[in-house]
Amino acid sequence: MADPIHQFEIHNIVSLGSIGGHDIAFTNSALYMAIVVVGIAALLVGASSSRALVPGRMQSIAELSYEFVADTIQSTAGKEGMKFFPFVFTIFMFVLFANVIGIIPYTFTVTSHIIITAALALLVFLTVIVYGIYKNGLRFFGLFVPHGIPIYILPLIVFIEVLSFLSRPISHSVRLFANMLAGHITLKVFASFITLLGGFGIAGMAGATLPLALVVALFALELLVAFLQAYVFAILTCIYLNDAIHPGH
Repeated sequence: MADPIHQFEIHNIVSLGSIGGHDIAFTNSALYMAIVVVGIAALLVGASSSRALVPGRMQSIAELSYEFVADTIQSTAGKEGMKFFPFVFTIFMFVLFANVIGIIPYTFTVTSHIIITAALALLVFLTVIVYGIYKNGLRFFGLFVPHGIPIYILPLIVFIEVLSFLSRPISHSVRLFANMLAGHITLKVFASFITLLGGFGIAGMAGATLPLALVVALFALELLVAFLQAYVFAILTCIYLNDAIHPGH
């Protein structure tokens, strides 16, 4: 059976030198992040260049993506949250394209690495803190003090709220990373069963039909998960930004 973890290894493509004894290189991870950025730019710039009154397929996809993210922001953070539209839209499209490209055989799944998802989650977390303090000043910390709580349990509630707030980057990043990692490992394992059973002749080929059917079903499920995880990451970003725009309970 093929090693299901091998697909997540990072390999150096071009060495760029070293800093402080640490090698700096252009890796397969960086390559696929560049491919994701180029793919998004090609979709959005290429699809909208014609600005047709009756949109074609690509322009329709670009417009639907725009409207989907805009509706998500307005439903969670209100109209004031639209100032963060470029930020949320960029995150959504990056995660979506990275997830979908990673499903293609022999490619690399950028979002299966915790360092990538943690960087995105920390970016959201720091944006919430900086903007929340910038807009609301010390009133931002009212986020940790719910209204109507009896004074004798208020310290415990404040501790829980602070702990919950600080754990956001962890849950935000691990959710995406774990789903993509587990899904790709499962696909690899069942795909390995197909080749393993196929080596046992006619009987093995007949037995391989079940894992083949499961791989097809899992592939369709992974496409759904790729979109859902991008959506979940984006909507959680909107919810957290709403706390910076409208702190308090």
